[in-house]
Amino acid sequence: MDEVIVYTDGACSYNPGPGGWAAILLHGSRRKEISGGERETTNNRMELTAVIRALEALKKPCRVKVHSDSAYIVNCFKQKWHVKWQKNGWVTASKKPVENKDLWQRLLELMKQHEVEFIKVKGHSDVELNNRCDELARAAVPR
Repeated sequence: MDEVIVYTDGACSYNPGPGGWAAILLHGSRRKEISGGERETTNNRMELTAVIRALEALKKPCRVKVHSDSAYIVNCFKQKWHVKWQKNGWVTASKKPVENKDLWQRLLELMKQHEVEFIKVKGHSDVELNNRCDELARAAVPR
């Protein structure tokens, strides 16, 4: 399996409000930047969309290391929230419907095709590719 390094980020002008997402995919010496936006969304939806779009961009099954500054995403997989959500019929421990269920389900479906590891990075720090994703995501926010 090829290894792909991915950096992702989401941005939202207001929460909810216009938002943008971005991903940088690295495979060997190749680099691909992708981004997009929505007029009415939330920051968490943009964070999830960035990961989804990155995985959708892969043409074959890969070993993927996703670097994200989103505790929402990284903790979901490190702490296996998604396993509990599915077991409980997409209801949280506090008996509320899981927010962004549609995107979580799409992400989990894509993850069946790849070996995915999530790595937490500190946002707005000295991580160059995370900062570049932030720039791309903010630039993709519809005006």
